[in-house]
Amino acid sequence: FSRNGDGRAGLGPVLREYIVSEAMHSLGVPTTRALAAVTTGENVIRERALPGAIFTRVAQSHVRVGTFQYFAARKDTEALRLLADYTIGRHFPAVGSDSEPYLGLLQAVVTRQAELVASWQLLGFIHGVMNTDNTSVVGETIDYGPCAFMDSYHPETVYSSIDHSGRYAFGNQPGIAYWNLGCFAQALLPLFDKDVEAATVRAEAIIGGYPSLFEKAYLSGLRAKIGLLSVEKGDEALIQALLDCMARNGADYTLTFRGLCDLVGATPDKNQAIRNLFANSSDFDDWEARWRKRLAEEKSDPARRQEAMIRVNPAYIPRNHLVEEAINSAIDGADFSNFEKLISV
Repeated sequence: FSRNGDGRAGLGPVLREYIVSEAMHSLGVPTTRALAAVTTGENVIRERALPGAIFTRVAQSHVRVGTFQYFAARKDTEALRLLADYTIGRHFPAVGSDSEPYLGLLQAVVTRQAELVASWQLLGFIHGVMNTDNTSVVGETIDYGPCAFMDSYHPETVYSSIDHSGRYAFGNQPGIAYWNLGCFAQALLPLFDKDVEAATVRAEAIIGGYPSLFEKAYLSGLRAKIGLLSVEKGDEALIQALLDCMARNGADYTLTFRGLCDLVGATPDKNQAIRNLFANSSDFDDWEARWRKRLAEEKSDPARRQEAMIRVNPAYIPRNHLVEEAINSAIDGADFSNFEKLISV
């Protein structure tokens, strides 16, 4: 309504959110859940007439960064304080007894967002519209719009048809979350200190910790994805070399990491399946040699290493073309069989 729309949903976006949010839950990512999707029997007018639908979403909370901004923009400090107290009492009770509970709230939200976005990056998930109104303060993925999981890896990948500048591209997501958290901190400033400069200094001290929190969660996850059990100085360079190799060669994100699981304990000549994912397979060979040398330093049982890698490298994701196929079948032929197949995986 605020953008002069009709406030109604078409069947396509409803089914997309149902499929992707349930997949995210199954993959261990904090997310809102799908309770129900129903058709309304009426059409909504977009590029063409489409079946209308209603999606029932359940969540720990529907409070977003934008909720705080609403009251901050109106300089309604009392309402802002009530909202913050509600959020602390319901979702972050541990900080309620802090000497500075509102700073504790900011720290808790920063930590959860860092961990959430790291989990997106580890799975190749692209949210699509990361504005502050789509940022849950409890750290759940919310408001699935033009979202998708990457096929071929590239940090500039976007799926939103209106994101012409690439603002919400895969590689930009950590930075966008940082920006959103800055907006959250700015909204909370009146609760930190009556003096704006003093409040800003206190907020910046917390917000400034986001990059290291994100990097810690992200690098820890990437180490696990390539089977590293310890931390060594050259690990970050090794990981970045793989990502660069994937980007140069159009390698599939999910299949590459899943393919590495099969190489643990196997001889190098058994790597043809994963080599086929790279346009220049010798490029991958060079990286594989470095990786095997690093694994050998740990002297871990291959079976246990492989088991650990399989847990963090999914075999299945809701591929965008399969989601589109399910949506089109439902819209054009009232056939929900493809949708049901995806939900059952």
